[in-house]
Amino acid sequence: MQQRDKIKPILFSVIKHTPKDELKRQIPKDIVSGIMVAIVALPLSIALGIASGVGPEQGLYTAIVAGFVIALFGGSRVNVSGPTAAFAAIVAGIVATDGLEGLVAATIIAGVLLVLMGLFKLGAIIRFIPYTITTGFTAGIAVTLLIGQLKDLLGLSFPEGTPTVDTADKLSAIAANAGTFNVEALVVGVVCLVILFGWPHINERIPSSLVALVAGIALVNGLDMNVNTIGDLYAVNAGVPEFHIPVLSVDLFREQLANGITIAILAAIESLLSCVVADSMISSHHRCNMELVAQGAGNIASALFGGIPATGAIARTAANVKNGGRTPIAGMTHALVLLAVLAFLMPYAAYIPMPTIAAILLHVAYNMSGWRNFVHLCKTASHGAVATLLVTFALTVIVDLVAAIAVGMLITVVLFMKMVSEETEVRGWKYYCDENSEVTHLRELPKSVRVYEINGPMFFGMTDQIADISVKEFTKYLIIRMRGVPSLDSSGMNALENLYGYCHENGVSLIFSHANEQPMKTMRRAGFVDLVGENHFRANIDDAIAFARELLDKEKQAKS
Repeated sequence: MQQRDKIKPILFSVIKHTPKDELKRQIPKDIVSGIMVAIVALPLSIALGIASGVGPEQGLYTAIVAGFVIALFGGSRVNVSGPTAAFAAIVAGIVATDGLEGLVAATIIAGVLLVLMGLFKLGAIIRFIPYTITTGFTAGIAVTLLIGQLKDLLGLSFPEGTPTVDTADKLSAIAANAGTFNVEALVVGVVCLVILFGWPHINERIPSSLVALVAGIALVNGLDMNVNTIGDLYAVNAGVPEFHIPVLSVDLFREQLANGITIAILAAIESLLSCVVADSMISSHHRCNMELVAQGAGNIASALFGGIPATGAIARTAANVKNGGRTPIAGMTHALVLLAVLAFLMPYAAYIPMPTIAAILLHVAYNMSGWRNFVHLCKTASHGAVATLLVTFALTVIVDLVAAIAVGMLITVVLFMKMVSEETEVRGWKYYCDENSEVTHLRELPKSVRVYEINGPMFFGMTDQIADISVKEFTKYLIIRMRGVPSLDSSGMNALENLYGYCHENGVSLIFSHANEQPMKTMRRAGFVDLVGENHFRANIDDAIAFARELLDKEKQAKS
């Protein structure tokens, strides 16, 4: 079994196979890295909890519980998990329509699905999701997140009960309440945005989000600005996450199945993408199936401790690698540090201005949008790929992620089938009667023998080409050369059976040349080999022609 397919936490392997002296040197580095990652994760977790329609504590609960469980049982050395921007719009929609009970049910469903995906070793299947689709929905999520932050960035006030689930509802509410614009809120937001984008050029060691947080608090409190803070909108309480068994029903699970599937797919994609990025940074290999199992367990645990969906976070993972983390101990340390913050320092989060939270999330949206890749694809990709990209992007913003991925995959499959069918060709051999022809390497064929060559997979997208095969009145034997056919599906098999019927009606015998392993198995399973005759399947074209000539000679001898 390959290492990357093993269902075994990588932490256990690290402890078992790393020399003790090396492990003793590495653990302090991991602890320091975990502390640094926690500093990065603190403002992000609070902001993402608020953006997800829950409270700031729920974001930290997720980073603590899911972050610890996934690091402990995960398949990556350095992947750090927690709440991410990719889930914000989805979670906010579930909370707005189905409440916290609906979110818990959807998260548990997603966790169970992720565990099953890992146990059934489906981790490698994620790579079949095209780059155009992941780029499209990631950019769409970024735009959705951006639109969701305009309210707090501009300091707008919405009447109670204003619908803000869909993107269209948010834009409508912003337009309808533009008169409540607060210039002081915008000033705070803009200052924080400048810090977020500019600070890394000054000092990369201290996270820009933490600096923006401090600056926002200092601005609002130092200048006594009329700007909403977290404490004005949320009750902020200190305390550790508490385990509770939710009261759920079969009907609720049935209603949340689609949301659970969406969360599971997105968590799998985001987590494994984060692992791949981490692998490239430390020249390692993650265990994709173990990572999926751990992500599932982490999401279930998060739901049971009052958190929201979690997944691998590329920004936090990159921070871990840059600060020297090389084992899952760093991810576990990050969770424990956040637990200490939650227990002792959480009340101070009440002073964080909402425009600062909006600025942090706008910065996250910008970084995750991948707009350069988006523009590059639009300029260089095929028309079909660009159409898939744009449709996935538009549906993510306008409808939801489920529709975006489903339609995007449908378009991709159709385009793929079209491309493959165009690559498959069925052509008959040309006959040259001129002895002075410049064409070399000709084979001498009896007039009553006709040859067709098939190149490419035989599947339902090209069966009409099989139907175009024809014979002449004088044709006695039809040779089908299949050396270029790697695969044959049931539709292709049906086309060959129809071809046999057509030949039988016209008194023509079929001979097959060089049928590869998979097509041969399919034809045997369908009983086609027995129908045509085992001896009518020849090893190569020369053998097939010689066999046809032998049968013709026997016919002549029988007539004479």
